[in-house]
Amino acid sequence: MHTSATPKIVLKDFEFSESWILYIDDDIIMVNKPSGMLSVPGRGADKQACLINHIQQHYADALIVHRLDMDTSGLMVLARSKESHRHLSRQFQERHTQKSYLAVCSGIPSLTNGKTCLPMRCDWERRPLQMIDFKQGKYAETQWQVIQQYANSFLVELTPITGRSHQLRLHMKSLGHPILGDNLYADTTALNAAKRLMLHAQHLSFTHPTSLAPMKFDCPAEFEQT
Repeated sequence: MHTSATPKIVLKDFEFSESWILYIDDDIIMVNKPSGMLSVPGRGADKQACLINHIQQHYADALIVHRLDMDTSGLMVLARSKESHRHLSRQFQERHTQKSYLAVCSGIPSLTNGKTCLPMRCDWERRPLQMIDFKQGKYAETQWQVIQQYANSFLVELTPITGRSHQLRLHMKSLGHPILGDNLYADTTALNAAKRLMLHAQHLSFTHPTSLAPMKFDCPAEFEQT
């Protein structure tokens, strides 16, 4: 384990916490990203507070492999060398990883499970919004399973087969059940029903870049009661 002597820093509303780190070895770091934090720096000095900058203050060799939306919490794997980064990146690109998410969505669905295949592309005039487009959109598939029904919302497990930007958020909106707290796709009622985006990356499995052992991680969501 390689640690840095750099003192802890406060970046925006977050202070680095060792509790973010779920597993670490010489090749990878598994983290639980908080909701409201960028995965990587954005454009401008006010968008430098992000997960990778926090982690690199303590593990300077950390490299980003994949991302979660700023308001999505949950599991991310970071690499600790260029070779590990190449190996892990290839797994994500070739869909050799397995991921699932938990979300709380608005309404009462008529079915308890299903598969959504709606092609997506960027809505260029309203970026970063994405849109459904059956002519120019790229194939996008999400499998879903209701876990628990509440009075006006439900807990659902979402499994993205593809990895399009905002895929889970847009697909649930397209089904008529936007994710609570979604400031991009939810209606006013669903947006105001939660203080954060109720979307959490709960499971991630992949092959270790050096040992080639199967790695499986689960991280429960810390959602407020809805």
